[in-house]
Amino acid sequence: MSGHSRWSTIKRKKGAADAKRGKIFTKLIREISTAARIGGGDPHANPRLRLAVDKARGANMAKDTIERAIKKGTGGGDGAAFEEVVYEGYGPGGTAIYVEALTDNKNRTVGEVRHVLTKHGGNLGASGCVAYLFEKRGVATFEAATVDLDALMEAALDAGANDVVESGGAIEVVTAPGALGGVVQALAEKGFTPAESSITMEPSTTVNLEGSHAESMLRVTDALEDLDDVQNVYANFDISDDEMQRIAG
Repeated sequence: MSGHSRWSTIKRKKGAADAKRGKIFTKLIREISTAARIGGGDPHANPRLRLAVDKARGANMAKDTIERAIKKGTGGGDGAAFEEVVYEGYGPGGTAIYVEALTDNKNRTVGEVRHVLTKHGGNLGASGCVAYLFEKRGVATFEAATVDLDALMEAALDAGANDVVESGGAIEVVTAPGALGGVVQALAEKGFTPAESSITMEPSTTVNLEGSHAESMLRVTDALEDLDDVQNVYANFDISDDEMQRIAG
């Protein structure tokens, strides 16, 4: 989802990420609690929890907040358990949209997702309508200026990574979903610490968007990501650098 990645970079430069810190923490706490409930509270024995905790630390979440979220997930705290749900649909220009959510009220969440899609010229589809267009992968991202590409590539492939890709000032180490935690740990032991690591859905094909379709698609992704229950939004659009700069300007 190269277009979405470029847009995220622009938003960070404009300071939007800091403005949403509270919302980001809410989503991270839900993911930590859910991961702990499903796989146990030990990050070393629970790869999903380890990734969530690493992401929370990267967002400067306090240690005691992380520990409370883990305790809540393992039954040591109050609060509702969140259920994992996926919504699929279409956006402007025929773009495929795949939404992952954690919710304690599926009726509320599906209504909110449907409203956002409809408002911006899209629609909610049936389960499976676009999932086949995406492949689940593990991705660890490094800043290209801070690492030696050849050394990182050698270490990553030795650790079991599937591929190493350089693009737009970043280097991505791509793995099978279940192998991400082990690859990241092996790289860390060799001095390579990623700026971010996550399980993501990569599109097999992309739709190029321009003009009003591009603007509407970016509004859709922002509006979906603003929903409290939504954890991740994936879409198979691409927008050129020139078009991104025009929209950001």
